[in-house]
Parts: sequence; C-alpha cells; structure tokens
Amino acid sequence: MPAHKRPTRALACAASALALTMTAGAASASAAPAGAKTEKAGKAVTSGWNNWSCKPSAAHPNPVVLLHGTWANQWDTWFFLAPTLAKKGYCVYSLDYGKLPYMPGFNGQGPLVKSAGEVSAFVDKVLKSTGGKKVDIVGHSQGGGPLPRYYLNFMNGAAKVDKLIGLAPDNHGSTASGFGTLARMVPGVGKVLSLAVPGVEDQIVGSAFMKKLNSRPDTVPGVKYTVISTKYDEMATPYKSQQLSGKNVRNVVVQDLCKLDFSEHNMLGMVDKIAHHEVTNALDPAHATPTTCASVFS
Repeated sequence: MPAHKRPTRALACAASALALTMTAGAASASAAPAGAKTEKAGKAVTSGWNNWSCKPSAAHPNPVVLLHGTWANQWDTWFFLAPTLAKKGYCVYSLDYGKLPYMPGFNGQGPLVKSAGEVSAFVDKVLKSTGGKKVDIVGHSQGGGPLPRYYLNFMNGAAKVDKLIGLAPDNHGSTASGFGTLARMVPGVGKVLSLAVPGVEDQIVGSAFMKKLNSRPDTVPGVKYTVISTKYDEMATPYKSQQLSGKNVRNVVVQDLCKLDFSEHNMLGMVDKIAHHEVTNALDPAHATPTTCASVFS
C-alpha cells in the first residue's frame, strides 16, 4: 500500500472498529420484547412506570429516575426492571435523552453536557409532579456513571439526588476493549467521532469531557453511591475503572455474589437478576436481603 494512503485507511478502520465496539449488542437491545408497546406521538406507553399521577409512599419516598445508556432507549433498557420496581411500590420514571436526528431510537449519543441538561430538567419535572424532595437515579453505562455524575458535580444535582446506582458505568472513561485507546493513537479519529457521535467521544478514556469530570473527586457529599459491575464487560473497560472512591460508596462485582453470572455489559443492565437484586437493595438498604445465585428465583 502506498505510504500516503496508510493513515487514511488506518483512520477509517479505527473509527469503524470503535463504533462497532461501542454499539455491540445495540441491534438486539433495541428490539422491544414481543407484545411491547413503543413510543407514539411523543408519549412513552409503558407498563407501570412514567405514571405522572403517582405519589410516593412513606415506604418509598424517593421517585426513581432510570437513565439508559449509549445507543439505547428507555424501553429496550428498562422493560424488565422498571415494571419490577413499580410493582414494589416505587414511582418510576424514565426518559430518552441524547437524541441525534439521523439515528432515531438509538439515543444517548448527544454531547454529555447537553444530555445532563436534559436530565436536570427531567428530574425537576419528576419532583414537581410527585412532590418528592429528592430522587434516586438508577442508570446503565453512560446513564449510570459520567452523565449523572456530571449533573451532580457541575449542575447542582446533588441537592436533588439521594442515591446514584450505576449498572456497568464507565465512570473514568472507557478503553472499549482497546479500541478507544487505538482511537486516541490515530490522528483524526477523535474529531470524526466528536462530529458524528459526540456522546461516544465524550466517554472514551482521555476525552476532554472525562478530564473535566474526573478533575473533581468521584463523589459529592450527601449522595449515596452504588456501582454494580461484571468482570465480563466488553464496553466499559477495564471493568475496575467503573468503581468509585470516596465516602458512601459501595462497589459490587456480580461474580463476587454469584460465580455463575456471565452477563456482559448490556445484559447486566437489561435482564441480570443478580444485578437487579442489588439495585433493590441499594434503593431500600433497610430491607436488603443477601444477593446470591438463588436471587434469580426471587
């Protein structure tokens, strides 16, 4: 290959590989289960959640806000967990954020600072509707880590959030199984991603967004943090980079609770009952029960 063509070919390959890695599983994730109702006319038709007449009970005073991850949407991520929490008596809400006009349904790709503004407005809407003082946030990937942490750290979100529970959150930037690191090595890839999918670029280790986010301590006073990870994560890598340091933090690896749990990044957030059991424990620690392999039958 002529020398002058190699950088162009390398740039294209690196960008394609990174996009493939960051969106692995998106096609299967975006397909709603059989019989599911989808968004129509701007309204999410769901089962038991996004009920704007819900009023929190004394047992569960904090409304729960669910935040999906990158290249996802509220339905494909929360079709299992959201109704479960609603049946337990929580007021549960979710939204689609970070939309790009040329990728409908595959959300969470807009700039994270802009998405954090969307989350801020949504939390205000939930608090106004329910009369609650604070919300609990449960998020997957971007929605469980860098996005809500930016809201807490830079947008006064800490005054409105009691608990942040992250499922496979890329808290310190992702190498995307090495492709993120490769992208940093190839000139121009970062610029291509920032123009096409800025929400992906923001999450790569070493991005300007990640440098700003992690220029401050991992946690803010008054908020309780839970990080739930899997050793088999192929997107928010290395998986230990998901963990937070500071007061009021609990870092959980599902394989430490059940060695038979082989969930990867997407499955941990969508259907993993070990992880979801830990979510319910974190939401209501006063009534927490041990999480074991048998928890999948509870």
